[in-house]
Amino acid sequence: MTALDVSTDVPQDAAVALARRIRLRAVQMVSPHGFGYLGQALSCAEQMAVLHTGCFQRGVDRFVCSPGHYIIAAYAIAREAGELTDEQLADYGRNGAELEAIGTETSPGVDLTCGSLAQGLSGAAGFALADRLRGQEGSRRTFVLSSDGEVQEGQTWEAALFAGHHRLRDVVVLLDANDSQVDGPVSSITTIDPLVDKWASFGWYAEEVDGHDTAAVRAALGRAIDADRPGVVVARTSTVHGLNSLPADADGHFIKLPADLAARALEELENGDA
Repeated sequence: MTALDVSTDVPQDAAVALARRIRLRAVQMVSPHGFGYLGQALSCAEQMAVLHTGCFQRGVDRFVCSPGHYIIAAYAIAREAGELTDEQLADYGRNGAELEAIGTETSPGVDLTCGSLAQGLSGAAGFALADRLRGQEGSRRTFVLSSDGEVQEGQTWEAALFAGHHRLRDVVVLLDANDSQVDGPVSSITTIDPLVDKWASFGWYAEEVDGHDTAAVRAALGRAIDADRPGVVVARTSTVHGLNSLPADADGHFIKLPADLAARALEELENGDA
């Protein structure tokens, strides 16, 4: 199998700048509603930025957004790539809008997003296996954005077991471990650690990093891509990172963003103060 080239010389500030733009776009989408899935974009911004500055080959690789409410970050990336317009982003989350607040099978900017949690990895494994059966293994990768809440679901581990057994090395997972879900902190609901050991025991290359350190994410992602088996980067993150104007007790899963707070958040991100 011929390995795909992955650029390692992308300026680090390019990913940092893109992460800030992801946050800005997310606030712009959420602020008209006064609430929404902003925390997910705040926690995964650096991962998405690193992925899309040197690792993801647009038009070649696939991108799977497993938790549907993370779709806001994919929309932000698609707008930065010129695949969506400001007008489309302005309609985000409105009744009948193309850009739904929770991703569906018609959502732009992704190859697959899912309704019920934990389905994305199964789809990614299917993509990779189909490439192998067509004699196209190694021609592209399937990157999956997943979440720590999803690893409470049995389907995640069924798919992980399958991918590990078949050594589907074209599958690479970014697991956003932000310790947040609708019922409260993940760690208070189900003990999911040690995540790296669990994934490794299923036959995966697994590594844990600070998910807001773009250099660390890039290095770990590169190692996961180069592994001779499927790879996962467990990124420890926060749902309020990069937006200092948010109150310390903001509900990261579904943030309330009244007009005055939205204005401060937009000013902070537009000025690059975050």
